[in-house]
Amino acid sequence: MPVIKPRTRGKEFVRLITLLEQENYEALHAYAQFIGEPVDYVLNQLVDTVLVKDKEYVAWRATHPHSYVPKPGASKKPKTTAATRPIAVHG
Repeated sequence: MPVIKPRTRGKEFVRLITLLEQENYEALHAYAQFIGEPVDYVLNQLVDTVLVKDKEYVAWRATHPHSYVPKPGASKKPKTTAATRPIAVHG
């Protein structure tokens, strides 16, 4: 019996571009094929079913309900300054 339940309708979706380890990428596509659903559905269901089992996270999230989604244009990469920029060495 599949762990992931059939699809529900009426949810809002956003685009996410990310990287996966090769093995996880293969497993994600294989599981999607196994249950006959798209990969994005499987990924959403994994988040829904796995994170709810982390009791510490659930408790923390209850006290931190605001969004942690980065603002558009905000980068998680540290800004490069002259002091931190790599120095090219020519030999």
